[in-house]
Amino acid sequence: MTKITWQIPFKVLKPIKAYLESQKEKLEKRKESLEKEDPFADTSRLLDNAAIDTDAAEEVGHERVSALKEEIDENLDRINRALIRIKAGKYGICSSCGKMIDTDRLAVDPTVEYCMECHKKGRVKDKEEEY
Repeated sequence: MTKITWQIPFKVLKPIKAYLESQKEKLEKRKESLEKEDPFADTSRLLDNAAIDTDAAEEVGHERVSALKEEIDENLDRINRALIRIKAGKYGICSSCGKMIDTDRLAVDPTVEYCMECHKKGRVKDKEEEY
């Protein structure tokens, strides 16, 4: 299988890069605000002999914040990988087969790393491992 050496022109990548960087900044700010919302961040709660329902509410609040932060971290990781691919001149090229990723697919999600064909193959493999 021959890998295609193709590059998206920088003038096309510039707005994509700007968009990804703005999304990254928004996610980092959201993560900071979530850290302040975390009930476990308040150390004075350890000195409080709160009722069981208060402890449960704090636990649920912490779990919610933790899940949201994990999702943000995953999105930040995808954005960082896309920015690295832009810098390396490999943006828009499938990380698996080396073919061009459809521009419509990139328009929907500018952080995708795989063409639809390789993505589907990966999904089938994941489902096979479940059984």
